[in-house]
Amino acid sequence: MSEMKIADRLFTIRYKVDEQSHLIIKDQEVCRRCETKECTHFCPADVYEWTGEMTTVAFENCIECGTCRIGCPDYNIHWVYPKGGYGITYKYG
Repeated sequence: MSEMKIADRLFTIRYKVDEQSHLIIKDQEVCRRCETKECTHFCPADVYEWTGEMTTVAFENCIECGTCRIGCPDYNIHWVYPKGGYGITYKYG
């Protein structure tokens, strides 16, 4: 049996997208001053991207692991669960 890659595992989940993000960058100026841009590295679903001017948030890719709640050294990401009926649904098998 072969090992599943992360992209294969991400394909096994379903996500019902809300119109409003459950992930919010509190202050883009904090992102501009951040030298390491750690959020662009620690998120397994590549939700965060640095454009050179600001951090963009592709919240529709979020797998709700909560890493960004503790991964940002400046705690500049406001994270809450998506409102009822929205968010991720895991499929096993």
